[in-house]
Amino acid sequence: MNDRAPAPGGLALVQTLVNTLDLASGADSLDTADGLARLGLAPDEVPGARELRESLRAVCLAHAGHPAHAAVTPLGELLARAPLRLTVDEHDGSARLTPAGNAGTSTDPNSRNSPGSSGSSAARVPLPSRIAVAVAESLVEGTWPRLKACEAPDCHWAYYDRSPAGRGRWCSMSVCGARAKMRRYRAK
Repeated sequence: MNDRAPAPGGLALVQTLVNTLDLASGADSLDTADGLARLGLAPDEVPGARELRESLRAVCLAHAGHPAHAAVTPLGELLARAPLRLTVDEHDGSARLTPAGNAGTSTDPNSRNSPGSSGSSAARVPLPSRIAVAVAESLVEGTWPRLKACEAPDCHWAYYDRSPAGRGRWCSMSVCGARAKMRRYRAK
């Protein structure tokens, strides 16, 4: 439902995961080979991805000032299980947070030199680790609180709020926003 540009950096991965479920139709792209490939998931990783997705949706709703849509495992608890490591370049002193145990893989949270790529399963970076890196980097950049979930109860689609004041309410003003305004008008 989102007609906005994708979230910046690693938040695009978070947004993609949250938006794998269309609440209005019940369609879940994690049930499709295409959806699994997009996130670099194996079929046995789907239950964990769904749990992570709903925890992320609850946080996105909180960013927008709304209560959680359902009882979920706290996101911090799920991400605490994600193996991460801080690496420091000995030549320039730059530091980077990377998924642990994947020395030969990309550190980009959107990279699939992780699950789904042509590499071996040993080189796969688990989705929770990629999400944890994306969240940590967005916290440093100050972009994390701008990833929100649509206010419409039949939507809750994730979107990146680019409004100057950071007070966006809907994933799409032309769809969810217009519906909400029409409901308010009819209620008068």
